[in-house]
Amino acid sequence: MEDRKKTYYIDIGSGEITQSATDSTWNFKIEANDEEITQLREEFDYNYNKGVENFLRAHVPFEEYHNDKSNHDQDRSLTRLYKMIHQLGDDEAKKHIESMGILPE
Repeated sequence: MEDRKKTYYIDIGSGEITQSATDSTWNFKIEANDEEITQLREEFDYNYNKGVENFLRAHVPFEEYHNDKSNHDQDRSLTRLYKMIHQLGDDEAKKHIESMGILPE
């Protein structure tokens, strides 16, 4: 697999990863190789699937959010996404993510 890094633009809300800065809105600019982008895409897919599970679970009134494993899984996945973007991101991305206080010390 090629190790050459390319520039990508990431939109957290939609889970979009694109190489064009003008095709859609984006939150973070990163430099990543093919393997890193594959890992990021897999994490976005996992997070999306957990979101669907949580949406369905939300219609069950007796299950509390703070006791729901699927919600905790999605929270951890979001943290992993931000950590990956922080590692791969440009200085602006790193500073923004650090200012959010989302990453563990």
